[in-house]
Amino acid sequence: MGKKTKKPGKGKEKTEKKTAKAEEKRARRESKKLSPEDDIDAILLSIQKEEAKKKEVHVEENVPAPSPRSNCSLTINPLKETELILYGGEFYNGTKTYVYGDLYRYDVEKLEWKVISSPNSPPPRSAHQAVAWKNYLYIFGGEFTSPNQERFHHYKDFWVLDLKTNQWEQLNLKGCPSPRSGHRMVLYKHKIIVFGGFYDTLREVRYYNDMYVFDLDQYKWQEVKPSPGAMWPSPRSGFQFFVHQDEVFLYGGYFKEIQSDKGTSERGVVHADMWSLDPRTWQWNKVKKGGMPPGPRAGFSMCVHKRRALLFGGVVDMEVEGGDAMMSLFLNELYAFQIDNHRWYPLELRKEKSIKAKQIKKISDQKDNEVAFDDNINEEVVDVGKTETPVMDESCSMETDIDEISHHISSSVSINNGGLETSSGKKQQESSSNKNAVLPEVIKPCGRINSCVVVGRDTLYIYGGMMEIKDQEITLDDLYALNLSKLDEWKCIIPATESEWVEASEDEDEEDDEDESENDDNSEGSNESDGDSDEEDFEAGNDGSRKVGDAVALIKGEGRNLRRKEKRARIEQIRANLGLSDSQRTPMPGESLREFYKRTNLYWQMAAHEHTQHTGKELRKDGFDLAESRYRELKPILDELAILEAEQKAEEAEAPETSSRKRGKKKNK
Repeated sequence: MGKKTKKPGKGKEKTEKKTAKAEEKRARRESKKLSPEDDIDAILLSIQKEEAKKKEVHVEENVPAPSPRSNCSLTINPLKETELILYGGEFYNGTKTYVYGDLYRYDVEKLEWKVISSPNSPPPRSAHQAVAWKNYLYIFGGEFTSPNQERFHHYKDFWVLDLKTNQWEQLNLKGCPSPRSGHRMVLYKHKIIVFGGFYDTLREVRYYNDMYVFDLDQYKWQEVKPSPGAMWPSPRSGFQFFVHQDEVFLYGGYFKEIQSDKGTSERGVVHADMWSLDPRTWQWNKVKKGGMPPGPRAGFSMCVHKRRALLFGGVVDMEVEGGDAMMSLFLNELYAFQIDNHRWYPLELRKEKSIKAKQIKKISDQKDNEVAFDDNINEEVVDVGKTETPVMDESCSMETDIDEISHHISSSVSINNGGLETSSGKKQQESSSNKNAVLPEVIKPCGRINSCVVVGRDTLYIYGGMMEIKDQEITLDDLYALNLSKLDEWKCIIPATESEWVEASEDEDEEDDEDESENDDNSEGSNESDGDSDEEDFEAGNDGSRKVGDAVALIKGEGRNLRRKEKRARIEQIRANLGLSDSQRTPMPGESLREFYKRTNLYWQMAAHEHTQHTGKELRKDGFDLAESRYRELKPILDELAILEAEQKAEEAEAPETSSRKRGKKKNK
């Protein structure tokens, strides 16, 4: 059969169809904007009328848990440290956004929720801020989003809730901050400090770095302006703000800048700088990050426990190998910032006295060959409080000792039916069932952004947040607790429920794809660094993480029949959820336990020092215990992941497939 010739006029016909399609799309968008259900003024007026019908406070006890939501506020009740106060938030189901204005209280001892309905309550909102003082809860700002996300209303109202009577009151006072959301608010003695945030005008997003102070004794607002030549943080939203004694700390944040060389295109910038504010003089100073700080990320959460600040979660946007797509890696790491000496360190859980450890010790005793760490090994022990640059020296005896430990582990412990069993000295047999067996899943929160974190009675609570799996936003409603005195294990108080997700219609998908394509043309090259060593620039993506159990399922079967493009995305999802992007906490492909600890021993020693305060030989042993626990947790998954990656690489070598770059949501809140 001969080659077909191109029909005349085909290009013109194609252009006309494309133009008609664009007009249809524009008309659909206009109809969306004019939809009555998206008239924010009408919606808020209707809510106000319903609120006016309430005549008295109604408390409903032992109710079902709140529906999944993000960008809500969670506060410890100052009158009762075992009670959490949850207010507001939003939920997106794929087609519509729902904003809440309900008030819940949760008793962590009775494990019971109660919902409070009061006259004169604030209108629904998300991305607001709340602080508690004496028997009052203060709320400022936030936003209300129309169901189709086409319109936003930013609040500048200031509310107070009496925690004894459950009565709300709006404080209409002069000099308050302008409307905003994504700001942060903290309590210092008898003053509330508000900083930053953003305001969406539909045409642009305006970021703030102004600071306001509300005096709770005088009930007056005051704007604090920088003096000429004074240091001052740049505009941002979604940062973290925390107080310790007479210092207020600001860390991280996000903003979008216009690229002058790209016309009107924007680039998202993730801050990784830290500032200290003296609330007695209102002077800002930049804080040098010491120790082992977390990498740049957006959407993380922080709170204070005694002399340290705790950081959890966040998202890192990175290019997939080949540079043809962006992946969003949702993190579940826990870091601590020691406030008195300004040093960061990873907060790892203490290793439990597991059956495995007892078995190793028993066999070591029987053979009279107890493992000892030589005093000459790594004499430059990490001094967490003083050492500025850890020394990376290692000796051959360390390698010999770890080889010996590895030998005892492999000869005495086998994996069977997901558990650990002794082999009674018998040689461990290599079988397909052993290769595919996995360790029991470790209970811990999955990676997420915008979660609520609070500390009450030496216990860290993490509630909700949001993550992404492929093109779906997963809004979480789980609650985890960690005893900060023991640091032994996470406890899941409320497991996550399956949130609703409505698939967009084909027309909407086509619109999104075209918009992404247009945005890509305008945003090419937007990943270049701005030259600030304290900042990293990222563009958000749409792919996220899964739990450890899901990751194992993916690499054992589900992912094998996927298209190459989807398989590559699944690989990145697995790596993201397991923290594989952090080389200090993750074994390299083919790396033995000895090699892993040799490469990362300083990381684990610093983490161990927080738990034990040991030094010298004891600290090195503690560090090895943490590293060995992490190695055993990830090794089976890493082995299977390597197989999946090899398969994917071989398939792409045969028939390479390209994919378009995606641009995701920016993490403002």
